[in-house]
Amino acid sequence: MFQLLLVIIYLAFISLGLPDSLLGSAWPTMYQEFSVPVSYAGGISMIIAVGTIISSLQSDRLTKKFGTGKVTAASVLMTAIALFGFSISHSYAALCFWAIPYGLGAGSVDASLNNFVALHYASRHMSWLHCMWGIGASLGPYIMGYALTDGRGWNMGYRYIAILQIVLTTVLIISLPLWKKHENIDRGQSDGEAAAKPLSLRQIVKIPGAKEVMITFFCYCALESTAGLWASSYLVLRRGLSAETAAGFASLFFMGITAGRALSGFLTIKLNDTQMIWLGQGFILSGIVLLLLPFDKTSSLSGLILVGLGCAPVYPSIIHSTPEHFGADKSQAMIGVQMASAYAGTCFMPPIFGFIANHVSVSLFPIYLLAILVLMAVMHKKMLSKVAANKK
Repeated sequence: MFQLLLVIIYLAFISLGLPDSLLGSAWPTMYQEFSVPVSYAGGISMIIAVGTIISSLQSDRLTKKFGTGKVTAASVLMTAIALFGFSISHSYAALCFWAIPYGLGAGSVDASLNNFVALHYASRHMSWLHCMWGIGASLGPYIMGYALTDGRGWNMGYRYIAILQIVLTTVLIISLPLWKKHENIDRGQSDGEAAAKPLSLRQIVKIPGAKEVMITFFCYCALESTAGLWASSYLVLRRGLSAETAAGFASLFFMGITAGRALSGFLTIKLNDTQMIWLGQGFILSGIVLLLLPFDKTSSLSGLILVGLGCAPVYPSIIHSTPEHFGADKSQAMIGVQMASAYAGTCFMPPIFGFIANHVSVSLFPIYLLAILVLMAVMHKKMLSKVAANKK
């Protein structure tokens, strides 16, 4: 039965990735229909990001009160409703309105599922689950593309994904007894202990190593999202590639992450979470160095692939190591603030580089990534030192 629940979680992670790339793939059509500037996509993504930060910070409280199964089912249902709302929207204001429940639903389910897997499954499953997210994120544009080329419009693309989310919600509701069974086992293992109360943000920040792991996560997601957003522009403006060729090269970054997470699942059999993070950081550094070297496009291609491969193990390994570093009783709270930090990095750091590229030079792209990587590595090492000192 535990394996059946794992299959359901795998499906949930694929479903989580499906809507994440929809806005980008549909926006070239959407903004013209709504007669708004192309830059207005940033407003919608910002609303979604703020919602995910808020719900991530509340995940500890919600999960302790309702359980992972109910939080996951309710969050996916909220996301499904929001996606259906997108599909019937006929104004930019309506899109902004439906972005609110979309963000609130996405943050809770992400934090709750990640914590459940970190507590109950081996590290390889965390890597493979995030690989499943990558598959979902890759499938989303194909579904949207099918809707557009079939003449059904972007609305039907969102509706298709909403229907898939509703199906997943039904599966999650049916599986609630499985979630409840394992949550009862968890409670039984802690008999005689006082029930853990939700931690406030102030209490979480005071935990040794908490601030450092939050900055680590902020940096990782800042690096991943900046690389994903600006790689094509860098290749066109700095390396002189055509837009079509650059887009193909940039897609290899995401392919590197997805393939790297599939491979990471096998590597975790021999390497622990900390070693996987160090390995990932080493690959990222190698990729950035190749981007800096004044060679031909092959160097840039190899650099982007290496950065993608390096990013692959970092996110799942940080999440999976949370119960070990901070304790199972604090893991949901810690993963909640880590998710919030991740969304903050995704929300703010790519636009900052956009400002730099516009007012200084896009050639600073590898330098910007390098600075983020150095801060991430330093904060992760400092977190490990504080955690180790606290356990003595």
